[in-house]
Amino acid sequence: MHKLYDFMEARERLGTVIVKTKLIHSPVFSEESGNEVYLKPENLQKTGSFKIRGAYNKIAKLSDEEKKKGVIASSAGNHAQGVAYAAKKLGIKAVIVMPQHTPLIKVEATRRYGAEVVLHGEVYDDAYKKALELQKENGYIFVHPFNDEEVLEGQGTIALEILDELPNADIILVPLGGGGLVSGIACAAKLKNPQIKVIGVEPEGAASALAALQKGEVVELKEANTIADGTAVKRIGEINFEYIKKYVDDIITVSDYELMETFLLLVEKHKIVAENSGILPVAAVKKLNIKGKKVVAVVSGGNIDVLTISSMINKGLIMRGRIFTFSVQLADKPGELLKVSEILSKQNANVIKLEHNQFKNLSRFKDVELQVTVETNGEEHIHKIIETFKKEGYEIERLNS
Repeated sequence: MHKLYDFMEARERLGTVIVKTKLIHSPVFSEESGNEVYLKPENLQKTGSFKIRGAYNKIAKLSDEEKKKGVIASSAGNHAQGVAYAAKKLGIKAVIVMPQHTPLIKVEATRRYGAEVVLHGEVYDDAYKKALELQKENGYIFVHPFNDEEVLEGQGTIALEILDELPNADIILVPLGGGGLVSGIACAAKLKNPQIKVIGVEPEGAASALAALQKGEVVELKEANTIADGTAVKRIGEINFEYIKKYVDDIITVSDYELMETFLLLVEKHKIVAENSGILPVAAVKKLNIKGKKVVAVVSGGNIDVLTISSMINKGLIMRGRIFTFSVQLADKPGELLKVSEILSKQNANVIKLEHNQFKNLSRFKDVELQVTVETNGEEHIHKIIETFKKEGYEIERLNS
């Protein structure tokens, strides 16, 4: 286990390499949770995530002999870019093994940092095995994304920055996948301030740390099913499990639906674009069962493709009640569509999409089904629309929730 000066030395080591990401106070998440909420925007970090910290710290601490051998890592995302960037900065060879179907944008980003990319296998586990084979064949030094003392030491520098800026912080919320980030932050934070609470946040569909704590040992989940792909880890690191047991106060899980809602709020209210795994702590803010505390949510990364951004915004709008789709049965006669339009107009609901289908309703011969999508101001507005339709004699069925 590390001492405080280990993290302080790591911070010195990273001084010229990283961006010092300043805390951002969040009025919207403070109001939602009843706490004073601050965001630590590691999505603005070099390479777009916190991973540069651990990767650089690990590689910089290698001996001259080890550096000559070069490094190897397996990753489909942020760790790949962190290792590639760190190796380029230190002038040593880096090989990154990625699954064959890794999005081209991530492959190219890794290559741009000067790494040799090997595409192998269908999933991360295949790439990991291939990386171990290449390590044995070529004598490379393996840089693990989380199950590594030097890597978690680098990640822990985030805690020092948080507590320098906000010494009286009560709680730090941290994304939890393999456990490297939460291990480093929890250890460094507790060494600097033993009273602080550190809470890990996992996706509901991949809660491998929670499963390990419940069993008392590291376990492998049957599946990791979540949109937070950066934390879709079936098995946490053995080293990390020891740190979590000793330093982490609690673990909260967050659903994919909660992530969608949080994504929209971050974009709309803070102009922050972050990846799904990076916003786990922000989604967990309103699940804290305490009020009036100073809470820091670590936004761990921002590497997300444009199509996913579009999908997350649309789903977030639905989750927040800002998009409302419903169906209504109308008599098949002139003027009915006009009545519906007038109701919506009086309720200030902006029509986005309309589908008038004479052939869809087979159960009631003289009726047609109208499907409508409108832009609304939230759940209260939606209920007013539903009530107004009822008063006018129309039963409407909500088609999204």
